Amino acid sequence: MKDKPTVICVVNQKGGTAKTTTVENLGIGLAREGKKVLLVDTDPQGSLTISLGYPRPDDLETTLFDLLNKTINEDAIQPAEGILHQQEGIDLIPANISLAGLEVALVNTMNRERILKQFLEPVKKDYDYVLLDCMPSLGMLTVNALAAADTTLIPVQANYLSAKGLEQLLQTINKVKRQINPKLRIEGILLTMVDNRTNYAKEISSLIRDTYGGHIKVFNTEIPRSVRAAEISSEGKSIFLHDPKGKVAEAYQKLTKEVQANAEKRRKHQLEQLR
Repeated sequence: MKDKPTVICVVNQKGGTAKTTTVENLGIGLAREGKKVLLVDTDPQGSLTISLGYPRPDDLETTLFDLLNKTINEDAIQPAEGILHQQEGIDLIPANISLAGLEVALVNTMNRERILKQFLEPVKKDYDYVLLDCMPSLGMLTVNALAAADTTLIPVQANYLSAKGLEQLLQTINKVKRQINPKLRIEGILLTMVDNRTNYAKEISSLIRDTYGGHIKVFNTEIPRSVRAAEISSEGKSIFLHDPKGKVAEAYQKLTKEVQANAEKRRKHQLEQLR
């Protein structure tokens, strides 16, 4: 029996927390472990799409906008429609600026928080993991991603303002859990762009671990700040190809192992409940 796919929403309403970098490298990390992985770009800026080697997302024939539009209008969607096969072994549903118009259209749509979930339901069966890259806001597209997800992974930059914004995000996640998606869990908080040479970064890291570590998983892995990691979005490839021996590739490899261990724990827990 095939395990149920895990849908992970990578979310933070603050920009610049390495959401897209995390979706790309965690996704490719999981594919390197032999998993079937689908990445979904839910950000109209199309950063994930660009980072994965599609520098002109506006020229793409089919994007998430078209697929969600069809879902809203109850038009038939062909199997694998709009899915791009990327060179490093993952699949991608791309996005471009047209998705911004959908945010407005969703306001008057029936069941508007669950359109993405509805679309993903038949698609996700072919995958072990589906990773959703969210835009830096808590608007309707992000709520759709939270409604479609099993777990949320929260990248937080190791600075005071990012740590402060975490409270608001956790309130939103809890609200979605109460009102729309009772099965939603927090995969963990991931500290990103950590400069371990400074005491400040260590203090923020300790602050987040002390404040939240008691009731939310804070990943052991921290993603270090690195110029090499900043370069990959323009290269169209992952850190594993761009700088395979570097500390960021090593960190994302460790994160991949932690995420797989989480999934294994959940699976065991589900099996015990079935007994």
